[in-house]
Amino acid sequence: MRLVLDTNIIVAAFRSRRGASNALLRLIETQRATLLCSTALFLEYEAVLSRAETRVATGHRLDDVARIMNALAALSEPVDISFRLRPMLRDADDEMVLETALNGHADAIVTHNVKDFGPAHSFGIEITTPGNIVRRLSR
Repeated sequence: MRLVLDTNIIVAAFRSRRGASNALLRLIETQRATLLCSTALFLEYEAVLSRAETRVATGHRLDDVARIMNALAALSEPVDISFRLRPMLRDADDEMVLETALNGHADAIVTHNVKDFGPAHSFGIEITTPGNIVRRLSR
């Protein structure tokens, strides 16, 4: 299964080791799914994980964030972006998630904000939560 993760999934994965977001990253690590990532999305992950308030919440230092980003890079299939649809979603940051999914031929976008990606359904991309994907991949 080819997945694009919204930034809130990455943050949630590092805020709680027991949650579905973290379990999803572990399933990706064991190649149960493919993580798709564009350069812009990767840089957003890094920027958000590097914020002081995020690091306080996760307990990570900047060098920890660098190691996390190296691990995510190793797990990710890079996606080149050809902008086709902007703007379509309410949040401009969500546009890069959708563009990565479209250009990477994703099966699903995984997010905690399913409603924000409603228009993506018209492209045949599933919009779902980490819990749903974890249950499916764990069968």
